[in-house]
Amino acid sequence: MAGFPTPAARPRFSLRRKVLLGFVAVLLAAMAWLHFTGAAGTHGISSEDMDWNGDGTVTESEIAQAFYAVVVKQTKEGPRQCNTFAWRRNGETIRMDCKTVFDAGAASGKE
Repeated sequence: MAGFPTPAARPRFSLRRKVLLGFVAVLLAAMAWLHFTGAAGTHGISSEDMDWNGDGTVTESEIAQAFYAVVVKQTKEGPRQCNTFAWRRNGETIRMDCKTVFDAGAASGKE
């Protein structure tokens, strides 16, 4: 059997799988960058709260703006937690949402 060539080794990943893996890696990197830069859409805001123009209805474009045009700055002072939403391009504040959160351990006297 010395005269027969050995069959070509099959590639570990096909081209389709490599492209898919590259796409997923780019998508994850983009989401990490958006979260790092403070995009409102990656910080747990519900779609009902994405009414940036204050007309009472949330459109698909306003939901998209939460990812590319609106940033959120989260602050905490004691039990008070605030989210300040602003436009990415000029830093103009859109809205500030604050709430008071009580720690369950502190309320019962256990820490």
